[in-house]
Amino acid sequence: MDELEQLYQTTYTAVVRFLYRKVWDAERAEDLAQEVFVRALTHRPEKPRAWVFAVAANLARDEARAAVRRKRHLTLLKGDPVAQPTMEPAPDSAVEHDERMAAVQEALGTLTHRDREILLLWDAGLSYPEIASQTGLALGAVGTTLARARRRLVEAHDRQHPIKGSHAAHS
Repeated sequence: MDELEQLYQTTYTAVVRFLYRKVWDAERAEDLAQEVFVRALTHRPEKPRAWVFAVAANLARDEARAAVRRKRHLTLLKGDPVAQPTMEPAPDSAVEHDERMAAVQEALGTLTHRDREILLLWDAGLSYPEIASQTGLALGAVGTTLARARRRLVEAHDRQHPIKGSHAAHS
């Protein structure tokens, strides 16, 4: 099996998830992911996994700029395009899922570009060395930066959606 074919089979889902959490449009995320792998066929990068996510991030950024220029609003679709449930969820659980996704999108929107980027790269399954390469962070700083970004995401979510009656202590 060709190296890029194997990369496609093992990474496509993670790339779509990564792009979806940047553009919040399932069809557009899939289109952009296809574009990433078409470019990989042309370029045959030395470090294909890191390259694929770098290109995906650039395409997502270009997509966001184009959306702003056209004054088009991106919408959050019903559900994660990567999730593949074996049966149709109950309507109330689908509503809860949509609310959770909207809350995460809202909380991610409050983070800095660097925090959002490192969280999405980590969520997409990139290793610390790949995240360091993609973001320009020193390898030793990835874990600390990721931990802080996670904490900021939780804090942003908690500020926007406090749990009534909860007395959870934050460290």
